[in-house]
Amino acid sequence: MQYDGLTKGIAVVFGGLTVVLTAVGLVINPAVLFLALMFGLSTYFMYYHLSGKMAASLYERVERQAAQNTGNARRGGFGAGPREEWEPPRDGRRARRSQASQGGQRRRQRQRRQTAGDRQRRQRAQSSGPSPAEAYRRLGLDPDADQSSIKRAYREKVKEVHPDTDSGSEREFKQVQAAYETLTDD
Repeated sequence: MQYDGLTKGIAVVFGGLTVVLTAVGLVINPAVLFLALMFGLSTYFMYYHLSGKMAASLYERVERQAAQNTGNARRGGFGAGPREEWEPPRDGRRARRSQASQGGQRRRQRQRRQTAGDRQRRQRAQSSGPSPAEAYRRLGLDPDADQSSIKRAYREKVKEVHPDTDSGSEREFKQVQAAYETLTDD
């Protein structure tokens, strides 16, 4: 989980407050014991969450409900049924380690897909979009213009040709967008 360290820190602080408030409640004022109880409960739930037991319990309930709903499918029930590939975490550390490795694999796969998609998008833009010379001409720029002047010219031109304005048209707007996409690295 992304905020494990933060949650652990807060749990430690709440645990410390529980101990201090319990001592104060026993020595000075028993009404403070109520606050100690609240901090103690908060500490327990944070521990329960960090240990992975909360997620396992939740998923077990979901699996049971899905199995019941699958059994009721013939009688009008619904549900996807149990997920065979999911395995509940055995302890918090192992679950986090396996999730982290799975997250890394997923991230690498996503990056590969994005890279391939970027290449395809660039090829489509190059094949179907205007040439760089046409793009500079549509934006009213010199071929040696830098990225900031391209962006500035694009914004001005879009304001003029946007379909929501009185003098704008959708065709011109799309042409300006295509010109900007041809000239930028984004």
